[in-house]
Amino acid sequence: MNSTPQLTHTREELAQALSQLEGTRALVMTMGALHRGHLELVRQAQELADHVIVTIFVNPTQFAPGEDYDAYPRTLDADMEALSTVGADLVWAPSVTDAYPTPATTRIDAGPVAHILEGATRPTHFAGVALVVSKAMNLIRPDVALFGQKDAQQLAVIRTFVRDLDMPVRIQAVEIVRDSDGVALSSRNQYLSEEERVHARSLSRAIDEARAAAALGVPLDEVLRAASSVLEAEEGVVPDYVAIVDDDDFTLLAGSGSAAEQVDEDSREKALEAAATQGSLRARILLAARVGATRLIDNADVVISVAGGARHE
Repeated sequence: MNSTPQLTHTREELAQALSQLEGTRALVMTMGALHRGHLELVRQAQELADHVIVTIFVNPTQFAPGEDYDAYPRTLDADMEALSTVGADLVWAPSVTDAYPTPATTRIDAGPVAHILEGATRPTHFAGVALVVSKAMNLIRPDVALFGQKDAQQLAVIRTFVRDLDMPVRIQAVEIVRDSDGVALSSRNQYLSEEERVHARSLSRAIDEARAAAALGVPLDEVLRAASSVLEAEEGVVPDYVAIVDDDDFTLLAGSGSAAEQVDEDSREKALEAAATQGSLRARILLAARVGATRLIDNADVVISVAGGARHE
């Protein structure tokens, strides 16, 4: 039977608790307001290590002025109760001063992957993510860290700086968990009204249409349009971008909305030429849109045909 994990707040409490854990460690980083997607991360973490450590911290350095840092839900009691059902061993829920004993002046820039799409919309976001993830890695020293595929660009950023900085941790992606209506689970979903929730289903429908188009072998830009047209036709939904990236290195291959000007044609052509010998390219379609006042993101893998004339219109 599962039990409530040990809760720590200060660095000293965390260090003392970690000293009692023998064996390998898996880390799951969250900002709280836990849902089934977070719990799936913990479940899979249990299969990969002897002990699972969960962080619960709304990290201020990844929020820009005017974003929802102050309004972001903080539900520690409910989060601890939820974690007791899946068997986490230890929770670190620091205050801001515990996480940042001195004001942070270090900036970690993961390079081009951090400056397109979400990085262009939220220019300081990924530097804040990289900083807090690095701090947690250094304090907890996990053997493996698990991150949800829903935040695909965040996952790519983390993989990049972990690789480049030779951090001794394996990064494990966990597939998106969706509700019965197809909407990807997110802590921000609770901001949606009942009517907005219905409109939010258009994001997963857009992805389904893009994947169906790709399965027919149509050109890259037609795959993009298949998704964009769903969002543009949906009442109450304002698309920010739809984009297709190389799933290996996050090269931006095609984009609409705010992503349209971010495509580097030389990088796009190199990626497509490299994949031409295989006849197809492992890609990922990503989209962001406002549903009412709430900004949502979603993504999925997609196989793009690059054989013969299927590359271009």
